[in-house]
Amino acid sequence: KKKTISLTLVRAPFISNPKQQMDSSKKIILVTFLVSFYMFSCVSSTEFEVGGEDGWIVPKSKTLGDAFNQWASDNRFKVGDTLRFKYTKDSVLVVSEEEYKKCKATKPQLYSNNEDTVFKLDRPGLFYFISGVSGHCEKGQKMIVKVMETESSTESPPPSSSSSSSPSSSSLPASTPKAKKSNAYKTAVQFSSSGFVVFAVLVVSVFGLV
Repeated sequence: KKKTISLTLVRAPFISNPKQQMDSSKKIILVTFLVSFYMFSCVSSTEFEVGGEDGWIVPKSKTLGDAFNQWASDNRFKVGDTLRFKYTKDSVLVVSEEEYKKCKATKPQLYSNNEDTVFKLDRPGLFYFISGVSGHCEKGQKMIVKVMETESSTESPPPSSSSSSSPSSSSLPASTPKAKKSNAYKTAVQFSSSGFVVFAVLVVSVFGLV
């Protein structure tokens, strides 16, 4: 008797599919674009601890009466940075130029006495701060902060005292060459909320089509 051997041919799975490869490439490119878009939506900002290690206090002597303006001139601030005021049994007020000069504010733009105040610098220009405790501003517990227009201008000098709208040279001293390392409290990366939402929606859409 002859033995019959039957062979069953198993078809190998089709691995290379040009269409699938093209779709995958498009998705990779799209995801790369979305990640790049998301990264560009990040904004680097710095939080400064006002006064360094001493914090927001009355200057210890008359010779240090302009200490906070000196501290401010040692640093460079840009839009998006924040100031942290640390103090005990005191307060911080954001006021106008006239109120700053008089050391008295009837309608401050901001009043805080929670002993740990964080203020965001949301525009370029000058910000005026004083203590809300009677007599403290007169003793030097006040400060002018200049926020630069753009990052490229952060190396330009403080405002000139010759300008009529700028504070006097006694209010805003010239900057010193180096700033103390303790002046910058920490650097944080803040993400644009709108950029994050757009990024999340697009990613979900892409992977939802897979």
